[in-house]
Amino acid sequence: MDRATADTRTGLILTGGGARAAYQVGVLRAIARLLPRGAPSPFPVICGTSAGALNAASLALEADDFRHAVSRLVRIWANFRSEQVFRSDVAGIARTGAHWLLTMMSAGLLGRSDALYLLDRSPLRRLMENHFDARRLQAQIDAGRLHALSITASGYASHESVSFFQGAAELAPWRRSRRVGCRAQLGVEHLLASSAIPFVFAPQRVNREYFGDGSMRQIAPISPALHLGAGRVLVIGNRHRDEHLPPRMRVTEYPTLGEIAGHVLNSIFLDSLESDIERLQRINRTISLIPRHRLEENGIPLRHVDVLVIAPSRDIGEIAARHRTALPRTLRLLFRGIGAMRPSGASLLSYLLFEKPYCRELIALGFHDAMQQRDHILALLHGQSQQSGSGD
Repeated sequence: MDRATADTRTGLILTGGGARAAYQVGVLRAIARLLPRGAPSPFPVICGTSAGALNAASLALEADDFRHAVSRLVRIWANFRSEQVFRSDVAGIARTGAHWLLTMMSAGLLGRSDALYLLDRSPLRRLMENHFDARRLQAQIDAGRLHALSITASGYASHESVSFFQGAAELAPWRRSRRVGCRAQLGVEHLLASSAIPFVFAPQRVNREYFGDGSMRQIAPISPALHLGAGRVLVIGNRHRDEHLPPRMRVTEYPTLGEIAGHVLNSIFLDSLESDIERLQRINRTISLIPRHRLEENGIPLRHVDVLVIAPSRDIGEIAARHRTALPRTLRLLFRGIGAMRPSGASLLSYLLFEKPYCRELIALGFHDAMQQRDHILALLHGQSQQSGSGD
């Protein structure tokens, strides 16, 4: 595929959300169904954050055959087990639990300064090391099938949202307030950094800094795709519009740790995308009222950018609550202890329930929701869409 101009490149944005990223796979499966067999990726620019970064990297590695890339993702996610992502055995859980206890009770007297985390992701590291091929990624870029891949992580020392990207030679780094685009040779460490949910997984060192989940401080999730040359974007979200908006009522019980953690993760993963889309819609409406020559005369680098968002038509938290018994016994005991096994703790479970029944239902939901928007998807891919969007 020849490199397209910025006005015709389609960017794909895969957001964070832990196990919720199975929904993305269902959407991608529907898109693959709409394309000819053996067709290359319709997304020259791919941007991923958190678990979405893992899906993004997998698509980028096989940009020459989109359907094959998606089929591979479906096989992985449809057969997931928690033990493939983090240690769920008694020894693994006991080890991280003892780490918490010793660190807090010693008040630093033991000299330990490493971060506290709930779960050991060494199985996921091994899985990624077996599947991520840096040479293949560069080959896709050199062949013109991929313009850029971006992986976003959050720096614990710099407090910046850093989008590490690998792509065409003409792409330039960028810097905005608390947002940085940095050219890099992407590797497993970038994927681990982007998906390191705070307190749940250990931070990951990249170069001189430790990083955590890319959804933290990511106030403009759509921005990297625009900086990397996308003229229109498809965003796959992971929250139903009415999710977590119950009627206000008097509460008598103190919130559990699981409820608080779920609330925090919702704030990290779900809120910034909606705000960014609203901002882009406002900018689009504004520039539609200004003649193009006026924008050019005054050096205002804004352009209309079509944005299509596909998000769950059902509450993912409710789906997670129905599948909570699919967790291994050790994890059920752990999550029961912090109140996450209650229906009110389903938000936390929805991010960590890497189990086959739950992931398969999310894949099916994503496929259904995308097929409901097949005309909009095809219009976007062919440059005929006029969905909501804007420029960065």
